Amino acid sequence: MILFSSLFLGLLLSIIIFLQKTWFTPLRIQNLMRSQGIRGPSYRFPFGNAKEIISMYKESLSNPMDLSPDISARLLPHAHAYTKVHGRNTLIWLGPQPQLITMDSKIIREMTDRKHEAHRNSVAQRFLEKLFGDGLVLSKGEKWTKVRKIADHAFHGESLKNMVPAMIASAEAMVERWKDYEGKEIEVFEEFKVLTSEVISRTAFGSSYLQGKDIFEMLAKLTVIVFRNSFQIRLPGINKIIRSSDDIESEKLERGIRGMIVQIVKKREEKVERGEMEDYGSDFLGVLIKAHHDADKKKRISLQDLIDECKTFYSAGNETTTGLLSWTVLLLAIHKDWQEKARKEVLELFGQDNPNSDGINKMKMMTMIINESLRLYPPAIGTSRTTSRKVRVGKLILPANIDVFIPIIAIHHDPKIWGPDALLFKPERFSSGVAKATNSNLHAFLPFGQGPRICVGSNFAVTEAKIALSMILQRYLLTLSPAYIHSPSVKITIEPQHGIQVVLKALWNCQPECQY
Repeated sequence: MILFSSLFLGLLLSIIIFLQKTWFTPLRIQNLMRSQGIRGPSYRFPFGNAKEIISMYKESLSNPMDLSPDISARLLPHAHAYTKVHGRNTLIWLGPQPQLITMDSKIIREMTDRKHEAHRNSVAQRFLEKLFGDGLVLSKGEKWTKVRKIADHAFHGESLKNMVPAMIASAEAMVERWKDYEGKEIEVFEEFKVLTSEVISRTAFGSSYLQGKDIFEMLAKLTVIVFRNSFQIRLPGINKIIRSSDDIESEKLERGIRGMIVQIVKKREEKVERGEMEDYGSDFLGVLIKAHHDADKKKRISLQDLIDECKTFYSAGNETTTGLLSWTVLLLAIHKDWQEKARKEVLELFGQDNPNSDGINKMKMMTMIINESLRLYPPAIGTSRTTSRKVRVGKLILPANIDVFIPIIAIHHDPKIWGPDALLFKPERFSSGVAKATNSNLHAFLPFGQGPRICVGSNFAVTEAKIALSMILQRYLLTLSPAYIHSPSVKITIEPQHGIQVVLKALWNCQPECQY
């Protein structure tokens, strides 16, 4: 009898907790937000708006589109639809998890300035953690501050300048391969994947692409799992009882990636022990290993911290720069006048020589083109912060544990911010710099995020892109292939679903009257 009573009470308590999380709390938050004028689709027990959102995504991505950068409604169909009906601040529900979609510059500024409010997308959180660990993307507090200092040191100033020769060598190997495609079609998205992987391996980890190939492949598989589960709702407590095939596969991949990174770390440590290296090196891996062995316990990072930062940079560094290069080449192949302007600048600065740091810093035309490419096709469609406590943001009172989602792609394409030509490729809008690209909104250009948590590798990515684009334009005219199908999709970053095919015409075989 006592056992039966205990089981009954335990079951009753579990039901009460479940209902509290999936019914009472969502209704309370919904009423709180509505009292402040924030509306959106009503909460539906227990999955919120997730089923409707998944249906929107499937429909929007099912067909190719016209050759246009008007991709906001395609890649963020729910944000596009809901904000159109409910306003620039809209509350939606991913299961029982509330999410405020905001295009309000004041809220964006305040949330991005909060360096200890980390990205916490509770829906795909368990998969994101396997992809990035508790690295810079997801960590917060003192841990974030510690690893951010390490990463800032590794990817800025003199450290970044020292990476330029390795970037050039990798780009040189790529354009050398391209000689086999002169006058033919080439799929540049896959080419840039290899290039960026090679650059990361050389500059950050002192190895080659082939040595890190298995890591990149496993991270790519994990990325697919993360995207597949972006809006799959797991109710409180369920994922501890029922494990999906994606749970099992992601754990296997995570173990494999961890094992390979540990091997790379051990090889570096063994070289130092044998006297083959004086210290652990000045690249990202070397800086991390130094921090792992730091005599000061307050500055020391754990082996798991080291692995998480390696995973973060292997993944984010590869995805971001691959997308930047691919979409920029697409835009240059379409807008041949800007391709010529960029080529002219490259030839004036470098001639037929390889790029150098001084010239890279002087590139005005290329900077404008890259910024416009990042505006039209930003690496990420959005970013979010989750409130750790009840906070006042602008005129709103936000409860604890509400996701604030910033739809970067929608903000970048907003005519209210960028003018009636927001969907046109016009690099000249950045001729006076980012700050003057819009009339007044300083928080409207967010390709790498903003505030203290801005992507630590942004300068790395842009430098690599300038080098690769310069070396391509020195050698080739780029024309978009008739085979290209415009079908942008999204995983962690915005990708061309069917690749990007261009036709290469070698400049050295081209007469002065040569046409595209």
